[in-house]
Amino acid sequence: MDKDKWMRMALRFVLPLLLVLGLIAWLAAPAVGGLIEKWFRADVEMRSRLIFNSVQENVAEQVRSGSSRQVDGLFRRIAQDERVLALGLCDNSGKLVRRSAAWPASLGCPGDNSAEPSFTVAHLNNGSVLAASFALASTGAPQGHLVILHDLGFIERRLSSAESYLAAFLGFLGLAAAGVTAIVARLTLRGWLSTLQRGLKGQPGTGSDRRDAPEMAPLLREMRKAMRSLEAPRGLSDAIRVDWGPDSLRSLLRDEMPDAEVLVVSNRQPYIHNMEDGKVTLQRPASGLVTALEPIMRACGGTWIAHGSGSADSLMVDKSDHLAVPPEAPAYTLRRVWLSDEEQDGYYYGLANEGLWPLCHIAFVRPIFRASDWEQYMAVNRKFADAVVAEATTPNPVVLVQDYHFALLPQMVRERLPEATIITFWHIPWPNPEMFSICPWKEEILAGLLGSSILGFHTQFHCLNFLESVDRFLASHIDRELSVVRDVDGNTTLVRPYPISIEWPPVALADTPPVDQCRELVRQRYGIGADVHLAVGVERFDYTKGIADRFRAVQSLLEQHPEWIGRFTLLQVAAPTRGRLSAYQITQEEAEGLAAEINERFGRDDWRPVLLVARHHEPDEVLTLFRAADLCLVSSLHDGMNLVAKEFVAARDDEDGVLVLSTFAGASRELREALIVNPYDIQGMGEAMHVGLTMPADQRRERMKLMRELVSEHNIHHWAGRMLLDAARMRKSRAIQNQMVQAVPAGGGRHV
Repeated sequence: MDKDKWMRMALRFVLPLLLVLGLIAWLAAPAVGGLIEKWFRADVEMRSRLIFNSVQENVAEQVRSGSSRQVDGLFRRIAQDERVLALGLCDNSGKLVRRSAAWPASLGCPGDNSAEPSFTVAHLNNGSVLAASFALASTGAPQGHLVILHDLGFIERRLSSAESYLAAFLGFLGLAAAGVTAIVARLTLRGWLSTLQRGLKGQPGTGSDRRDAPEMAPLLREMRKAMRSLEAPRGLSDAIRVDWGPDSLRSLLRDEMPDAEVLVVSNRQPYIHNMEDGKVTLQRPASGLVTALEPIMRACGGTWIAHGSGSADSLMVDKSDHLAVPPEAPAYTLRRVWLSDEEQDGYYYGLANEGLWPLCHIAFVRPIFRASDWEQYMAVNRKFADAVVAEATTPNPVVLVQDYHFALLPQMVRERLPEATIITFWHIPWPNPEMFSICPWKEEILAGLLGSSILGFHTQFHCLNFLESVDRFLASHIDRELSVVRDVDGNTTLVRPYPISIEWPPVALADTPPVDQCRELVRQRYGIGADVHLAVGVERFDYTKGIADRFRAVQSLLEQHPEWIGRFTLLQVAAPTRGRLSAYQITQEEAEGLAAEINERFGRDDWRPVLLVARHHEPDEVLTLFRAADLCLVSSLHDGMNLVAKEFVAARDDEDGVLVLSTFAGASRELREALIVNPYDIQGMGEAMHVGLTMPADQRRERMKLMRELVSEHNIHHWAGRMLLDAARMRKSRAIQNQMVQAVPAGGGRHV
């Protein structure tokens, strides 16, 4: 059955319903309005008669005695009725001789002076009134007419209400009719779908076509034909798809950017050396940035320029501040840059983490901007730019600038290496223009970032926020179709989303025990019973990660589903970070206090619902936790990507486990098979945990399989490859432009 037939079938139900309801409304509205108007007017006339009958003798007596004051007082008392607008007294000649204060100035006596009561409608500027005129008589002699004015505005209001009620009734009737139609259609479609499923499962010649409804046979044949035709394109797609990995990334650099020199700039270094108990120890920091970039450098080589923050870092470098890494199999060079305490306080703890970090994250922590911090930020960016220029051995290196610590560095490098290909990736969200406008140095930050050849964000939404900020605060030309910004000097910056990812498979996974052994190891290490369901969270103690809200969700889970008391534990590992800043101290104290409170309320001698481990965990330890868990909780209040979610997926080669993921993490745009939650909805997050804990095994595996397919294909090499491919196209385009410029004869002449 083709599309037109389906459309005609749908219209066969909808159009008659709409026509009938519209006709009813059109016909009924005037009739109902006229009926209500007659009804209320009759009521007003009856009220006028009742008022006149109750006061006529009193009014006639006052008129006969000539007591104007008493007549006015009587009129005032009668006019207190909410429906009575005013009263007037007309003499036998039709002249208005007495009236109450509210009598309209433009209204005289009604024209009819008969002895019978008369009712006329007068239309005034302020609305319509009903004038009820009654003859006054004393001892048989006529004494004029008493006129009672009623405001008819309430009738119009009642008419409006009646029309609204009629519309609501017809709307309800329409919904009811549509609901019945939907139910009938659903039952019909269910039968059709059942027929299609049986038909598609059956092979030609098995008799399934004959068992199904005859009218479905043509559709079944067309669907089978379409499915067969899809097989060829699917095979072609698999053939041309690039399986991104270290080899394909090296091939890209070799083929598309031969002799390209790769330099990475970041604040955090991939390897930290500290002095502990007189011995130098090596630490791999808990950083999504490091997790993402380190495999790239192992694949491509080059130089990684970073802050040497470890207490023993200076002992491990050569005279040029270089160190070959990784220690077990050196593949690239780590260049350490040294910062004084004053520089680190202003640049890192100050502007970067008390200013830009809360500015870009909607976590309701107020940004702090100090002029002294800005001075240090500029100075440190200049110091790292000097290091880039010093390390570059070619005039056109590929410089990968990482994150909000170096917003000014791209322009600084551009000024000294104009041929460099500068790729800047902003790892955190970019705020909307209203939020960004509070930054005192917004123009300088935007101009600095536009020194990049390519500027990447995790999501298209962040790209749009950046473009809107540029549009509002800088003089520039924005090509929104191509997502390119051209500044006043003619420099262009490509702004695009490049969702960051992880290495696939993670290197540490090769040495990680099987899932069953990981479960035993974790449960023995932390005293967790074999019958207890385990959820894990892996974070830094950062207020954007929603650790306290996660604990409250555990509390809600135990309150709403007490069957999990004694049968569920959240193991939260959190590495202390930026402990010198009060916001981070408060975050850790709140989490520790809340964990203790929940454990005291629900815990037992041999069971605690929340286990909080406040220390750094190495990658192999984290993977062991992931493999042992039934649930992984990622409840970020706001995050650029959050690679913890993808690391959990990568760790589960058994295709089991459930991911509960915040909708405010960039990873939720890709991992749609996770249980997506609002971390501010505590009860909703608790319910999601319950759903995850009770999810059937086949559904868990189906969801995990789909997420693993996505992460494996869109791995960190895919992320880097996309950016480098865009960079390669830009470099080739620039080379062609340079050749064209060189081909133009001196003096601007023209070849003939």
